[in-house]
Amino acid sequence: MPREQRLTEVFVEVADSLTDDFDLIDFLQQLSVRCMELLDVAAVGILLADQHDTLQTIAASDEHTRLLELFALQHDQGPCVDCYKSGQARTNINLTDVKTAESWPQFATRAHETGFVATNALPLRLRGRVIGALALFQTDPEPLSDQDITLAQALADIATIAILQQRTLDHSHIERAQLQYALTSRIVLEQVKGILAERWHISLDDAFTAFRSYARAHQRQLAQLAREIADGDFDTTLIPHPATRHPSGDPTTPGAVSRHPEHPLP
Repeated sequence: MPREQRLTEVFVEVADSLTDDFDLIDFLQQLSVRCMELLDVAAVGILLADQHDTLQTIAASDEHTRLLELFALQHDQGPCVDCYKSGQARTNINLTDVKTAESWPQFATRAHETGFVATNALPLRLRGRVIGALALFQTDPEPLSDQDITLAQALADIATIAILQQRTLDHSHIERAQLQYALTSRIVLEQVKGILAERWHISLDDAFTAFRSYARAHQRQLAQLAREIADGDFDTTLIPHPATRHPSGDPTTPGAVSRHPEHPLP
C-alpha cells in the first residue's frame, strides 16, 4: 500500500477518535503499528509521563516481552527520557557508538541484545507542553531522512492530540488525573494479558491479539473489558483464542479450557 494511502488511513482513524467514548489505548496501539509501517522502522513505542514525571509505556507496536522491557528501561535512562525532559527530538542515535553506551549503559546494552542498532525519540507536545515521547527503533543503521523525521514528529503530534482531545491544558490537575487513569488501565491490561496467556497456554502476543479482537468485535473498550476480567466479572471462555498445546505435546481446542471455572485476578 502506498505511503500516502496509509497516511490517509491514519487521519481517518484520528477523525474516528474525536468522540466521547473512543478507546484511547486501542487507538495508540494502532497508531504505533502505523508509525512502524509508515517510517519503515522495526519497533515503535509511545510513552507517557505519570504524575511523578516518570515515563511509562502506554502502547507498543508489538507485545514482545523483551521489547517492553526495553521500553521500561527508559523510565530512568535513554533517549526518551532526554527527549521528554528537554522537549527536543533525539534522532538517528547510533546504539553501537561508544559514547552512547557510556551515556545509557543499561539501555544501550539491552537495545543491542534485542537487535536494534539505531533509535529516535520524538516529543509528545502541544503548545510547548510535553507529556511523553514517541520511540522508534531500527535494525537498519541507515539514518532516517529529514522527511521521515518530519513525518515522525507529525505522528507524535497526532498521538498528543488524541490523548489531550477534549482536555483543557489549563487544568493540569485534571489532565494529570486523566493521564494517570490511562496508565493505570495499561497496567491492568498487562495483568490480564499475562493471566490469559497462562490460562490458555499461549504466548503473550497471541493472548493480547485474541483479547483485542474480541473487544473490537463486540465494541468494547480494552480498559473496561480488562477491568471486568481482573475483577472476575467476565467469563473469559467467551473469547475465541488459538488452540493451546499442553506440555505433553497434545494440542487441544480453545473450548477445552472452558471446563475450568473463572477466578478473579489477584
